[in-house]
Amino acid sequence: MSTANELRELKADELKGRAAELKQQIFDMRAKHNTGVLDSTAELEKARREVARILTVAREAELGLARHAKTEKKAAPKAKAAKPAKKAGKAKE
Repeated sequence: MSTANELRELKADELKGRAAELKQQIFDMRAKHNTGVLDSTAELEKARREVARILTVAREAELGLARHAKTEKKAAPKAKAAKPAKKAGKAKE
């Protein structure tokens, strides 16, 4: 499985070829699933998501959208300020 950033490095014709390959695999997996031979239905979903990812990246390239890899690391959560101590209830005298 490829990440979107890896797919963005490929050319449009490579993306189309990869999508066509995966669609054929999905067809074969669906046939196996219908006959009860498919080992893992999770693979079917992974392939479908991969096709969607490829088509999304291809469309981004077609529209000329530039996406950048997320290189910034999340900053450590800021320390919360100490809450003031609760006031003691009024004592009955």
